[in-house]
Amino acid sequence: MIEPSNYSYAVLPMAEIGARTGRELLQAIIDGKLPQASVSEHLTFWITEVGDGTAAFEGLTGPHLLNPAGTVHGGWALTMIDSACGCAAHSLLPAGIGYTTIETKANFARPILKDTGRVACRAEVVGRGRQIISAEARLTSAEGKILAHGTSTVMVLGARP
Repeated sequence: MIEPSNYSYAVLPMAEIGARTGRELLQAIIDGKLPQASVSEHLTFWITEVGDGTAAFEGLTGPHLLNPAGTVHGGWALTMIDSACGCAAHSLLPAGIGYTTIETKANFARPILKDTGRVACRAEVVGRGRQIISAEARLTSAEGKILAHGTSTVMVLGARP
């Protein structure tokens, strides 16, 4: 993984998004030719791999992610699962076609702590229709322990203007 300090972050112009297939767009982000999503900077997770119907993210825990009880907020893991699943689905879409999440569900297997460190999230498409794509993901510690797992369903959108 490239060190996070080497990434840039931005919202991409629609013309840039519409000019590439989903996989090409995501690979350009991984290669550093395009910036990572703005949310990645604040939540300290990043897309690191993409394939046909697959995507992987890595993230770093820390004190900025804690809930009042002192553990990493469950929304962080849920957001990473949603992001990885969405990108796995996006990797299958042609240029100019978008998607949006319909539903994301997560199960938390272990507490994630501020010092858990680097975690990985791998997602794979498990169902693909013309309008609906479903994917599942696992969030694991550096030791390979499952921290959370979940599914996400996305709706394929028409061509962007």
